[in-house]
Amino acid sequence: MIRIAYVIPTLDQSGAERQLTLLASGLPRDKYEPHVIALNRGGYYAQLLKDHKIPVHVLGKRFRLDPLTWIRLRSRLQSIRPQLVQSFIFAANSYVRLPGICPGGSKIVVSERCVDSWKSDWQKSLDRKLAGRMDAMTANSQSVADFYREEIGVSADRLHVIPNGVPGLPVAEPGQLHRELRLPAECRLIGFVGRLAPQKNLRDLVWAFHLFMQSTSSPVRLVFIGDGPQRDSLAQFAIDLGRREIIHFMGHRPDAAALIQDFSIFCLPSAFEGMSNSLMEAMALGVPCVVSNIAPNRELIQHEKNGLIFSVGNTRELAKTLLQCVNAEEFCSQLGKSARDSVAREYSVAALVQRHNDLYQRLLIDSFPDPVTSVEAR
Repeated sequence: MIRIAYVIPTLDQSGAERQLTLLASGLPRDKYEPHVIALNRGGYYAQLLKDHKIPVHVLGKRFRLDPLTWIRLRSRLQSIRPQLVQSFIFAANSYVRLPGICPGGSKIVVSERCVDSWKSDWQKSLDRKLAGRMDAMTANSQSVADFYREEIGVSADRLHVIPNGVPGLPVAEPGQLHRELRLPAECRLIGFVGRLAPQKNLRDLVWAFHLFMQSTSSPVRLVFIGDGPQRDSLAQFAIDLGRREIIHFMGHRPDAAALIQDFSIFCLPSAFEGMSNSLMEAMALGVPCVVSNIAPNRELIQHEKNGLIFSVGNTRELAKTLLQCVNAEEFCSQLGKSARDSVAREYSVAALVQRHNDLYQRLLIDSFPDPVTSVEAR
């Protein structure tokens, strides 16, 4: 039985936490014994993990550099004695690579989820110092792997691209969003799901929607599902443009994935991403997708084949692309069907689990060489 300790800051309802949960609960239990350690707190996914009989340990981290968490993490890992330790997100990725944290002989796998151009100089410097203190790094897209190879100096032989997996999505009763917003069924919804944060370029989406509305008489609304630091400023911008009554902020919704099906168009205008879970969910539901021209999005969307791509920050082009979708309904429906097929074909949860299993086996085989080979070598 191979024991694995997964380490992550929280188990909130977010992308990395979801992928960890899908992975840990999908591993064959006759081969693996997974444990999950949350540095800060539990959250939505803690109960799902417990439902799969996976132990969850919460350490109660309070500060950026918390010596007590260092001690608790080291103690917990010494108790579990895992053959593999896999971490997700910057804080956990840093902690597990500090000297003395992981038990001797444990293989360390660090998981990166985004092209982290947001990182400050000290964070990048720490990443560079710790780059040699791991056995492998997984990246959820080729662009993330390229960033960590070129900007941080992670050696190519330690990098492994393992895309996100998309589970079977819960489906709400069709038209739920329309009913909540008291909109007629024929009203089309342009939607975004995710964190309302600067890197998502959502101010551009609001402005592009404003331009778009000047060119159409169709009933259309813009819907944001999610929360974040820009919610109030985006709402004020909508007021300034005189569009507040047709731009809706739904806040954080645990049923976000199910609500995507009511979108006529899913839009992701981000300046940088890893591999967007919400984009993959929209594709899996057959919703036509309009995305910014960044490398992670291009790994999922082929222009005019399974979605539409516009230049980052070009609001006029985005407005024209949205108008194209609204005016060419049959064409966009076909884009959505192609997107759904590509996700089903390439990004299943089974593939996510199998790719990790293959990586784990390679790492562990390196630790325990074949006895015959060892005898011959001696």
